Amino acid sequence: MKKVFLYIALAALGLTSCTDELDQTPISSATTLTFYQTNNDFLQGINAVYASLSAYPERQLNLSETRSDNLYAVSDGGVRDWEGINSFHQTISSNPYVAEAWSANYSGIFKANNFLDQLTKNGSVITDPALKTRFEAEARYLRAMFYFDLVRWFGKVPVIDKVVSQNEALSIGRSSVADVYKLIISDLQFAATNLPVSYTTTNVGRATNNAAKSLLALVYMTRSGATYGIEGPGINSNEWSQALTLLNDVISSGKYSLQSTYAGVFSYTNENNSEVVFDVQYISGGLGLGASFPWMLAPDTYFTANGLGAQGGLTIRPVSSDLVSTYEAADVRRTFSILTGYTSNGVQETRPFFKKYLDLSKYGKSRTDWPINFIVSRYADILLLKAECLLRTNNGVATDEAIALVNQVRKRAGLANVTTLTLDGLLAERRKEFAAEGSRWHDLVRFGVVDKVMAAWIPKEDVLKQMKSFTTNYIIYPIPQTEIDVKTGLYTQNAGY
Repeated sequence: MKKVFLYIALAALGLTSCTDELDQTPISSATTLTFYQTNNDFLQGINAVYASLSAYPERQLNLSETRSDNLYAVSDGGVRDWEGINSFHQTISSNPYVAEAWSANYSGIFKANNFLDQLTKNGSVITDPALKTRFEAEARYLRAMFYFDLVRWFGKVPVIDKVVSQNEALSIGRSSVADVYKLIISDLQFAATNLPVSYTTTNVGRATNNAAKSLLALVYMTRSGATYGIEGPGINSNEWSQALTLLNDVISSGKYSLQSTYAGVFSYTNENNSEVVFDVQYISGGLGLGASFPWMLAPDTYFTANGLGAQGGLTIRPVSSDLVSTYEAADVRRTFSILTGYTSNGVQETRPFFKKYLDLSKYGKSRTDWPINFIVSRYADILLLKAECLLRTNNGVATDEAIALVNQVRKRAGLANVTTLTLDGLLAERRKEFAAEGSRWHDLVRFGVVDKVMAAWIPKEDVLKQMKSFTTNYIIYPIPQTEIDVKTGLYTQNAGY
């Protein structure tokens, strides 16, 4: 059983484990003056910060995958929550997915700040100095992860790095993208220095120093991306060499390796495998600790046709024809990731959809009880990110090392080696390797081609003529209207919305 997330989720309810005393004060009702009094209180506190990652996978699928050219998810005539995400509508400031991205990340930041505040004030109760430092490093890693999520979705956001009152929060405006990154980098540098290399038993799944290095490398690469003339995640910082050093550290650690099969990476019976650098953990059993993301991009009729209850996907979000056509015939990733047809009530559905995370034999007790982790960072990504850095630091000219890195990933996919490599070719490799993992939109933005790719893709894919023209303003999302309405003039809406 994946106990670490069991602890995480129970901690959010005010419990610590299956075996500890159950009469402790819940986090939801405890005051910060009385809660953090023992080592175990701090364990509950950091676990509650981890629990804020619970909806992270859905966010990546709804805001990155659905936004990108991997899906053609325009309206089918009904009112869908993803309405306008894929179609580039201007009127999505009240969209629930956009609102969730802001509120959930700031909820996690609030918990991290509160935890760090209590660690400063009451951390003397932790008798092991190494444990105290680890707790701080975990909290700062998670805070950085929440802020990185925010800056990629919204650009400028308020930087709040300490506990503030509600009235104080109402006076904090949006910081520059550069200032948001300053906090992210500081937190990740601390985490990379102070987190352990690995964990055992119930702690497996917590952030490691390699998880921090991997995320920091991606932060440097994202910052190095094009600005597009907007205040978005790219600031053209040219920090590819800094990222390369970190990626080399992760690889040379010897802690990770590619799984022998692509399917093995995502197997329900092979979690926390050699390819996983960091993931969000779930278990089933009706405890409220299961995942929802496996069905997010699959239609309800697929489940009902297979004797399961409707999950909540309602209708189909089809994989784009453009993506399907890019796979080579021998590529095993296509048949594993994409289902191209099924029959429901005697009707044949031919539009493809992502089934990457589905093993119907492992269905839990409800649609929110799937027992599969969501991989945030994995070794194949480390290899391809390194290849990208090698190309960037060599003026786009491929080295033998960069080509060899790509061929490692292609070999597992059942494909022949390539002998040449360009940035466009690497982007195409990433699209197929990480389809349905929430990276496509971020990749397009970082590679500096999102404007060209989407402008060319829309008229080719949009057979229903429902998509709006793409502009670079749509690289980031609007500030949620609920946040704009809190205090007049505190936030200015992002351009284009």
